[in-house]
Amino acid sequence: MTEQELRQQVVSIAQGWIGCKESNGTHKPIIDLYNSHKPLARGYPVKYTDAWCSTFASACAIKAGLTDIIPTECGCGKHIELFKKLGSWEENDAHVPQPGDYIFYDWQDGPNYATTDNKGAADHVGIVEKVSGQTITVIEGNMSNAVGRRTLKVNGRYIRGYGVPKYSSRAKDTGTGGGASTGTTAPSTGLSVGDVVDFTGTTHYASSNATSGSPCKPGKAKVTALAQGAKHPYHLVKVSGGGSTVHGWADAGDIGGTAGSAARTYTVRSGDSLWAIAAKQLGNGSRYTEIKALNGLKSDTIHPGQVLKLPD
Repeated sequence: MTEQELRQQVVSIAQGWIGCKESNGTHKPIIDLYNSHKPLARGYPVKYTDAWCSTFASACAIKAGLTDIIPTECGCGKHIELFKKLGSWEENDAHVPQPGDYIFYDWQDGPNYATTDNKGAADHVGIVEKVSGQTITVIEGNMSNAVGRRTLKVNGRYIRGYGVPKYSSRAKDTGTGGGASTGTTAPSTGLSVGDVVDFTGTTHYASSNATSGSPCKPGKAKVTALAQGAKHPYHLVKVSGGGSTVHGWADAGDIGGTAGSAARTYTVRSGDSLWAIAAKQLGNGSRYTEIKALNGLKSDTIHPGQVLKLPD
């Protein structure tokens, strides 16, 4: 993947969780994913009732398999410390970020924010979705107890600073380092993104080359991404009613065979984008152009409730 594709991968994951909230428990898979990652930051398993903005931001990195360049933490202050250790911290409030950067806030920022650098304690964090002119759009967990969007101005009040992951370093590595493949078929087995398989294992992993995993149940699962040459080359997600609890990377030996193809239509939900749908349903966000062409769309605009045909 290119640097921009890696950035968009993190953004797409964040977009896919928009609308998850505490009131109906839909935020719980985010917390569970964070807690499944090893080593667990400070050895602390996050509770469903804890503040979870940093947990959400970390879970996006875990799901993307980029925890070597994006640190995982459940507290904003510690999160900043880890970005600094990686040499990936931007102190300047007036910095113009890019999609996939991590923005930290200090709600006690003073009225002279435009001319002074905020060095207070961090209270909140989100992931930059896009920058248009002087307007930053951010996706945040635990925003009024849900995943939602915020817009603010470059050098706006409350900006504490930015975590700026070194995506360029991974862009050089993904061809040989076990990152998610930009292709859709693994030549060794012929499995493709979108296939429903019989998962026979009992362990799934937070990244394709993780050294330790967490337990899960076998059953039917959907292939959502491929990592050619990796230790755990298939990213699987459980299929409703299939008995499995898998949601992570799996070993090739734990796949018993193809159980059939997934449904090839998708109903648009609030907060969806074509890139996010392609990333989630096809395993590669850059395939959004195929969805666009298949459905005769003349722009990238889609609407909740719209049924889209998906390519093979």
